[in-house]
Amino acid sequence: MGQEFVIGGYVRAGFVPRIRCEVFEEIRYLRIAKCPFVNLPETEPGRWGQGLAAEKMRECIWVKPETVARIDFLEWTGADHLPDARFVALRDDKDPQKIVKES
Repeated sequence: MGQEFVIGGYVRAGFVPRIRCEVFEEIRYLRIAKCPFVNLPETEPGRWGQGLAAEKMRECIWVKPETVARIDFLEWTGADHLPDARFVALRDDKDPQKIVKES
């Protein structure tokens, strides 16, 4: 299963060093000082660390939510997390304001 997401989450799989550098070059001009999302931080990091708690947020680099990425995953958890999420590609053909959770 896969879906488009506005950049702002935490995904490591599929994010090999070469891809990480390419993506950073594409979005570095969007860097901001504070988290742009009202639903963060989460109170707990989650069973396998998929929640973004305050401690982990201190390590994050934030960007304006203006870029879309394709992410593959197995399923949504009950807490709306994506276990085993994997970065696929940036999507410059998608409007970030029109991205919604697919069911």
